Amino acid sequence: MAKTMTKYQLDHFKDKINRNFVPLIEEQELLVKQYRTEATKRIVGKLAKKMGADKIIDAFRKAETQLEKVRQDAKTFFVKKAKTESKKEKLNYNFTDREEKISLSDCEEQLRDWAKELVDREIRRRPEGLQLKQLEDVKTKAIDTVMESGSSEELIKALELCTKKIGITWIVDTSHIKQISQ
Repeated sequence: MAKTMTKYQLDHFKDKINRNFVPLIEEQELLVKQYRTEATKRIVGKLAKKMGADKIIDAFRKAETQLEKVRQDAKTFFVKKAKTESKKEKLNYNFTDREEKISLSDCEEQLRDWAKELVDREIRRRPEGLQLKQLEDVKTKAIDTVMESGSSEELIKALELCTKKIGITWIVDTSHIKQISQ
């Protein structure tokens, strides 16, 4: 009868899976993130034009530029008119009511969010996204194999079969290592 594994052995195998898979998954996620960033930048303009949001954003940009100029003019005017010390103390520049107003950056951020969603869907069809999905699936299968295995020998064989196709080996051949002479 095969000896069942202890919790420590199971934890060891799960840790080993993470040591092997996490670097591969992180590397693939970086490739995907790089593609996502580039694609999102390209798609935002196209998406805005397709939706008709480009006209609104351009008008918004012009209006905000004009509003900023008027604010600067108003500030200059009131600072110049406040010639006495009491008038200078009573100047009010509190413009914190922006939370209830939609800004140009709000519109641009919304378009970026929608573009990222489109890019994420596209990434799943690209080789980078497929590779990431495959790595995540094989890692999940390896962890399932650990949890469902009865003995360490059986587990090592199952993990070797499961991960061989992505280049991870569970049985490392140390016979070719030269012994250091003293």
